[in-house]
Amino acid sequence: MKVTKFSGELVHYDRQKLINSLRKSGANQTLAEKIVSEIESEMYEGIPSKKIYKKAFQLLKNCSNVHAARYNLRTALLGLGPAGFFFEKFIAKLMQDQGFHTKVNETLQGKCISHEIDVLLFKNEEVTMIECKFHSDQDAKSDVKVPMYILSRFNDIKEKQYNLFSEKRQISKCLIVTNSRFTSDAVQFGTCSGLNLLSWDYPQKKGIRELIDLLRVYPITCLTTLTKAEKEHLLILDCITIKDLVQNTDILKAIELSHNRIKNVIKEANQLLN
Repeated sequence: MKVTKFSGELVHYDRQKLINSLRKSGANQTLAEKIVSEIESEMYEGIPSKKIYKKAFQLLKNCSNVHAARYNLRTALLGLGPAGFFFEKFIAKLMQDQGFHTKVNETLQGKCISHEIDVLLFKNEEVTMIECKFHSDQDAKSDVKVPMYILSRFNDIKEKQYNLFSEKRQISKCLIVTNSRFTSDAVQFGTCSGLNLLSWDYPQKKGIRELIDLLRVYPITCLTTLTKAEKEHLLILDCITIKDLVQNTDILKAIELSHNRIKNVIKEANQLLN
């Protein structure tokens, strides 16, 4: 049996891969196998992977909003687009929970030209610049041209001093972050050039997916109890993560949710964090 990926590529159906993705959402083995069996009963040659995902998401949601929210995580990151500005803010939040001080969207004059830096980090007397590469296509990959281009920008600013985090400081490190994946050439070039890379699944077992689960820094867009329009409204109000929401639940009144819906949203949010 073959399935059609988002990109149109035909690949062999992998039952264990689907079970594993359901298990990562929090579903136990019995529930995961039950959902997969139900999906397989409706499968056909060339079925779109998007259709499999939607069916799995709905079956999970019938059992647990929290499992569905975690299963929805990669799609939730796509909801931080289309321009990626909210993705940059989300990455800053993810870094704050690791003890970094952050600045978002700073413009710095390099040796040759000025540069808009997506995120700046400060920790242990070191400043790191982050360049975010947001893809609205789930199957898209950041190829070798991305680290090559960003390396040239890093080289243009790393020898200068800037007023950053209360003092004159130099930027000594560069991290490239994407919501999708890097090609093998991009990883090879980035590693060879001394750049740090972070993607959905890289570094292995330390990618964005693992960081989100470890730190419980879930994007607001993963909630199953809110509509797409409501999530977009919250993002505009600078409510980027579930933690932001839990710390300021009154913001749900600002988007005119009913009392019962507010209770349901807060319940799902707290379950995700706990």
